[in-house]
Amino acid sequence: MGREGRLAGHNGDMSDDAHAEPLAGFLGFAAALREAGVRCDARRVRAYLDAVERVDLADVEQTYWAGRVTLCSEPDDLPHYDRAFAAWFSAEPPVRRRPEMSVPTRARIAALTESDRGDGEGAENAEQLSVAAGDAEILRERDLGELSSAERRHLRELMDTLNPRLPTRPSLRFRPARRGRLDPSRTLRAMLAEGGETARLAYARHGRRTRRTVLLIDVSGSMKPYADSLLRFAHVVVRAAPSDVEVFTLGTRLTRVSRQLRQRDPERALLGAGRAVPDFAGGTRLGETLRVFLDRWGQRGLARRATVVLFSDGWERGDAALLGEQSARLKRLAHAVFWVNPHAGRSGYEPVQSGIAAALPHVDKLLAGHSLATLERLVREIRHA
Repeated sequence: MGREGRLAGHNGDMSDDAHAEPLAGFLGFAAALREAGVRCDARRVRAYLDAVERVDLADVEQTYWAGRVTLCSEPDDLPHYDRAFAAWFSAEPPVRRRPEMSVPTRARIAALTESDRGDGEGAENAEQLSVAAGDAEILRERDLGELSSAERRHLRELMDTLNPRLPTRPSLRFRPARRGRLDPSRTLRAMLAEGGETARLAYARHGRRTRRTVLLIDVSGSMKPYADSLLRFAHVVVRAAPSDVEVFTLGTRLTRVSRQLRQRDPERALLGAGRAVPDFAGGTRLGETLRVFLDRWGQRGLARRATVVLFSDGWERGDAALLGEQSARLKRLAHAVFWVNPHAGRSGYEPVQSGIAAALPHVDKLLAGHSLATLERLVREIRHA
């Protein structure tokens, strides 16, 4: 099937049969990419199908970028994507032209807002920019606390493309393997099946299981600009492994929101979490809330050998010495402790706040968390913890 056959059928009047052919073509293209080595999972394919609904499929460049933005996750995927696109759609990948004049970053992002330009051409250009790779890359680096409402909506679509992979640890259970310790029971069963003759020896080794990940999110007043984005990030991580991820909010009290964030719909999950948190945008007592977490949950097993990530700017209204003590206690229980500070990514930042200064000696890594790009790096740090 040529490019015209695969992209046909997206006009206004279309039957269900006419919808099926282009949909199958796009799904086939995603399958071809997976065979070529591009790791495009179901969430990326869903984002790809949403993107092609919003672009002009008669335009090769728009079709190309709709797939490249949503299906490719790393630079190594781009050559495979270009070859698969040329083979599948019978069209050469467009060469990205250098703009005739420089456009400020703010102006390009501002095109994603809902401002009325007064003509249809401006709205069409805004739709094209919503799937442009350049704008997506710029938005990945933007500070989460400075985004407009339209940029936040675009960011939610990009956050859905994250593919968090949690770390693993050795399990107590043994699994069949080619090498390892001798498995007497399986060896004996094989002998009985062969009439008592030793046909082959069976071996086993410890299997692997997902290491528990605990996310502690500061929702105090100083973290209000980042709280919504961080809770959405937590929902993406929970959705990847619902039984192995726990999420708590920290403020003047400790609140467990794991059950609310296990809902698949992000809006329902965030709404449920918001209703469960009574101290949103309030004060900060990190030391007291961390002690409550360890007394009630962590010491009993939730933090043992787990990867714990604490999202906070480090402003502590309570006793900073108490926070230091509880951080040391958490370090003794957990496998790894990461502190994610939205201000750590800014030039000239120094960890001088009372809370973070007391806890820093007991933290494995201090990471930035002010943008989608830094959250992607955090996902890699958690995976290799």
